[in-house]
Amino acid sequence: MEMDFQMYMNDIVTNARNDMDEAGYTQMRTVEDVKNHLSKDGTSVVFVNSVCGCAGGIARPAAKHATAFDHLPDQLLTVFAGQDKEATEAVRELAPDFIPSSPSFMLFKDGKIVDMIERHNIEGHETMSVITDLQSWFMEHGKEV
Repeated sequence: MEMDFQMYMNDIVTNARNDMDEAGYTQMRTVEDVKNHLSKDGTSVVFVNSVCGCAGGIARPAAKHATAFDHLPDQLLTVFAGQDKEATEAVRELAPDFIPSSPSFMLFKDGKIVDMIERHNIEGHETMSVITDLQSWFMEHGKEV
């Protein structure tokens, strides 16, 4: 029974990662990945992915659909809470004024945290409202594509 559950969880994680890859997000799986990507100049959005229902039902679809916009950040990045633990912690350390939550989105400018869409802004909300929040970041801080 435990083996079946582990296989089920691996499938969920793999599918969730693939969703973000297909949407153009770069996986940050190590602390080194976080340092490399978030030390760059420009605007970065980091999606903190998870296996919970609001991630699969709201946050991942919003992350994917928000990219169909005429302004985008320089980098679309993602870490997977509960899977890439050290990388997730490294990102969260860059946002000390925010309570760690997943799923969530973080906006960075030149490696500094600017804003965060926390779980309470995702869970129980419509996917479109999260897309609108992301696209307003893109409009204000991104560049035309």
